[in-house]
Amino acid sequence: MRIKVDFDLCESNAMCEALAPDVFELDDDDFLQLNTDEVTDENEQRVRQAVAACPRAAISLVEDE
Repeated sequence: MRIKVDFDLCESNAMCEALAPDVFELDDDDFLQLNTDEVTDENEQRVRQAVAACPRAAISLVEDE
């Protein structure tokens, strides 16, 4: 499973970063950066919380092809 971000929708509210700082990070210009797009057993719960908390629904999970 992979993380997908619609950067056109993203407002860089940092809700995701607060929940999963190892995955999501705001850069110096307040733009969201993904440290990884991979969902692992270790980060899955936090990533799912970040997806659910995103106020613009800009983050989603997609199955690997």
